[in-house]
Amino acid sequence: MNPETFDFDLPTDRIAHHPARPRESARLLHVAPNGLHDRGVRDLPDLLRPGDLLVANDTRVIPAQLEARRGNARIGITLDQPRPDGTWHALARNARRLKPGDILSFEGSDTLTAEVRSRDPDGGVALAFNQLGEAFSAALRAAGALALPPYIDRPAGPTPDDETDYQTVFAQQDGAVAAPTAGLHFTPDLLAKLADRGIHRTTVTLHVGAGTFLPVRDGDPAQHTMHRERGIVTAEAAAAINAAKRVVAVGTTSLRLLETAVGEDGIVRPFDGDTALFILPGFRFRAVDLLMTNFHLPKSTLFMLVCAFAGTDRMRTAYAHAIATGYRFYSYGDSSLLEPPSHPHD
Repeated sequence: MNPETFDFDLPTDRIAHHPARPRESARLLHVAPNGLHDRGVRDLPDLLRPGDLLVANDTRVIPAQLEARRGNARIGITLDQPRPDGTWHALARNARRLKPGDILSFEGSDTLTAEVRSRDPDGGVALAFNQLGEAFSAALRAAGALALPPYIDRPAGPTPDDETDYQTVFAQQDGAVAAPTAGLHFTPDLLAKLADRGIHRTTVTLHVGAGTFLPVRDGDPAQHTMHRERGIVTAEAAAAINAAKRVVAVGTTSLRLLETAVGEDGIVRPFDGDTALFILPGFRFRAVDLLMTNFHLPKSTLFMLVCAFAGTDRMRTAYAHAIATGYRFYSYGDSSLLEPPSHPHD
């Protein structure tokens, strides 16, 4: 598989550095079986059908960037993923200075500390914090900062507005480093209009890690090692998904989790664990019928995913149209609603 297949020229001025206001005023490109249609996110109730089920990611973005000290040494820490044993996988600047047993303190908090439990093969570290639950969340709010995506070019860094802008209306479960960005377009008013239309919703949890920003290196994309992310599909959510007429994944994170939890028989089962599912063209989708997603970067795993879902030629045409007509890309950008050329379960 040639990585150049997934490359395209994206002008830097197409990358959004601030969200649309209000959120649902963002543009939406409907990639339908009969062609491309320029719409808006607020048109979503008219584009979906009664009985459809929206499946959104309810992860909450945490202030994941921390400044740590070990003695006189300063070490930048970015939390990446919570682990089932209660530790956190973290990325560390100057990680070579760290060894198991080291105790870190954190600027901005008088009480938060962490023990280095291990050095991981990927260059990260496993950290065991001295606080859990709400105490840990409060300490992070005091000591941490948002880890905005690297392509958002803000010399001054995050602003107070980002604390709400970079959080979805679905956010409930602390643990994400990056926002599940398709969900950023929804507001209570839009959700009410969808409900009035007979469109249902449920949530799943996938804690988006820093690995979502890693590019696919040159070479065969099939050899790329996908980052692991922690996900949960409850029994209640699985039942709603299996009963739905059509499943509309809000974002690639929801889609990847559902396609991890679905069996060969097309039944989505409760899930609590890690997923490293890497979706490339040729993948057989069993759980998801439509996908709402933002516009992704060239050669990214996410652009490869949308090519797998809606067809590589169709998506290259759709992205060329989006670039030519001024759609805004990535986390704070516009959105799309993708329908496969045929039913994905066929």
